Amino acid sequence: MSIVKPFRGWRPPKEIAAALSCLPYDVMNSEEAAIMAAGNKHSLLRITHAEIEMPPGTDSHSREVYEKAVGNLRQFKEEKWLAEDPAPHYYIYAQTMGERTQYGLVGCAACTDYEDGIIRKHELTRPDKEEDRMVLTRYLNANIEPVFFTYKAEPELDLIVNHIVSTQEPEYAFTSVDGFGHQFWVISNPEVIAEIEKLFREKVPYTYVADGHHRTAAAARIGSERRLNNPGHTGSEAYNFFMAVHFPDNQLQIMDYNRVIRDLNGLSTQEFLDKLSGSFVVENKGKEICKPEELHTFSMYLDGNWYQLKALPGTYRDDDPIGILDVTVLSEQVLEPILEIGDLRTSKRIDFVGGIRGLGELSKRVDSGEMKVAFALFPVSLSQLITIADSGNIMPPKTTWFEPKLRSGLVVHSLEI
Repeated sequence: MSIVKPFRGWRPPKEIAAALSCLPYDVMNSEEAAIMAAGNKHSLLRITHAEIEMPPGTDSHSREVYEKAVGNLRQFKEEKWLAEDPAPHYYIYAQTMGERTQYGLVGCAACTDYEDGIIRKHELTRPDKEEDRMVLTRYLNANIEPVFFTYKAEPELDLIVNHIVSTQEPEYAFTSVDGFGHQFWVISNPEVIAEIEKLFREKVPYTYVADGHHRTAAAARIGSERRLNNPGHTGSEAYNFFMAVHFPDNQLQIMDYNRVIRDLNGLSTQEFLDKLSGSFVVENKGKEICKPEELHTFSMYLDGNWYQLKALPGTYRDDDPIGILDVTVLSEQVLEPILEIGDLRTSKRIDFVGGIRGLGELSKRVDSGEMKVAFALFPVSLSQLITIADSGNIMPPKTTWFEPKLRSGLVVHSLEI
C-alpha cells in the first residue's frame, strides 16, 4: 500500500503567491523563462532557471548557475517570500480549466515506494535529465517542484477533500496568465491528517506517475544516495520522501499529443496517399479542421487539406496494451515503414505538439513550410495509462499530455530535516 506523508512546507505569503508561482522548469527554455520572470523579483523561475540572472550564453548546467539558485533560495527565505509551516500538513491543490476542476492532495511520496514498484511509471527516463534534476536537488537540498501523480479514486479520500473545499476558504486563489484557475488549501487538523495517511496506507495500493518521470526518478535516486551515505539512517529523514500532488484518476483528462513531420521521405503526395491506403481508409475532408473522434481514427493535414484516416482491422492489437495505442499504430503503419522514422526520441525529422495548442497549430506549421505533414491522434485514456503501468509496460515516447501543468512554488519540500 502507498506511503503518502504530511510535511512542513515552505510557502509564500498570500499576497505574492500568484507572482511567485510559475510553470514547471521543463516546459520552457531559458529565453522563455527570462521573459516570464521579467520585472518580477518574486518569480520562482529565479531558482528553477537561475541562468536568467547570469550573462547571456551562460551554460544552464554550470556550477555558477546552481550556486546562483542556492543564493536565490536563501534570499527567498530571508525575505520571507518562502516561510516554513510550523507543523507537518497535507495540502489540497485545485486546478480549473474551462468547466473542469481537479483536486489533488499534496503530500510526500516515499522513495522506497518507487524502488518497490508501489509508485508505477509508464515512461522511460533519460539518465542525463535525471542527473540534471539531481544536481539541482543536491544544491538546493529541497524538492523545489512537485511531481504529478494519480491514483484510483478512493471515496473516503474524496469525502475529506470535498468537505474541506466546500467549508473552508482557500489559502491561495488566483488565475494564472494562461487563464487557468488555481486554489490551495492547508490541512492542519491532526485527526484529518492522520486519517488521510491511514487511507493511503490501507486503501490505495498503487500510485502512478502521470507527469514528471524524471523528477520522480531523480528524487528516488537522491534518497538512495543519501541513505547509503548515512551510517545513522533511520528511514524517517526528509530525503526518504519527495513532494507530489496526488489526483484521483476520475478527475483527470489526458489530451492528445500530436506529430508533425518534416518530409515525405522522397515520396510525392499521391505516392504517400497510395501507401497509406494499405493500412487506412483515407478520406479527403477538405479545408475544415478534422478532429479524431474515436480510437484508431486519425486526422492528417497535408498540402492544405485535412484527411481522415481510419485504421483497418489488423493494424492494431486489441489484446496488447501497447499494440492497441494509436501512437503505436501510427508508428508501425506510417512512421517506420513509409517515412522511415524509427527512434522518435532522436529523429530530427519529427516534432510533437501538445493538444493544448489546438489542431490549428498543426496546419500552421505545415503551411509555413517548416513541416510537410501533420497527424492528430485520439487521446489516450487514464484507464489505458494505468493498465500499461500495472502490466509493467512502457508507453511510446510523447504519448500523454496533461493540462493544466502544476504551478511550482505554492509549496516547497525541504530535505534539511
